[in-house]
Amino acid sequence: MNVIITGASTGIGFSIAESFAALGYSLLLCSKSATRLYKAVEDLYNRYPDIRIKSFLADLSTKEGCEELTSFVKETGWSIDILVNNAGTYVPGSVHNEPEEQLSLMLNTNLFSAYYITRGIVPSMIEAGSGHIFNICSIASQQAYSNGGSYSISKFALLGFGKNLREELKPHGIKVTNVLPGATYSRSWEDADIDKKRIMEAEDIAKMIVAASQLSLQACVEEIVLRPQLGDL
Repeated sequence: MNVIITGASTGIGFSIAESFAALGYSLLLCSKSATRLYKAVEDLYNRYPDIRIKSFLADLSTKEGCEELTSFVKETGWSIDILVNNAGTYVPGSVHNEPEEQLSLMLNTNLFSAYYITRGIVPSMIEAGSGHIFNICSIASQQAYSNGGSYSISKFALLGFGKNLREELKPHGIKVTNVLPGATYSRSWEDADIDKKRIMEAEDIAKMIVAASQLSLQACVEEIVLRPQLGDL
């Protein structure tokens, strides 16, 4: 099984890579940070020396970066079984006073990266008659919150993208799962004065994705919603 994971060098993306590596899957990991990406690959190689791992450095907030990644995938000759659209960014703000360019940044990174990469990968899945696409959305995809601004808008849009994709790809044997995590520990929480026990672990998200990927061909988990035990922050 061959898996592409974007935003794979840290946090949820890296945990997903770890979980699939433990199953012996081949990985293609993408990130825009060379240092973190190569560290992630080295870490996985050290623990899982028998699996195939490829890495690709790209800024997926640009159409060019997305096209470079999908071209690289085609050059590898790999047939892709699982695509995890995890690339994303978060900047707090309010619609009425956030910087004017903030909406473009959020949409380019959180929505258009998934759009362009999926368009580049899905034709080979259609040809194979199988595949599974995971879109890492957010609890902000279904519930607006204070200071969410353009981030929440982009995540609402990503969920809509995933729902539409699910309908389109049903006849082709391709599954689509939208994942909506609440507060999950990652680098963005490092400087926050929050007890780690109050928020979820990235491994929690990865476990649910792996489980959804292993169901029978007749079953598709359309949506996964996870929140901290004590609720949203």
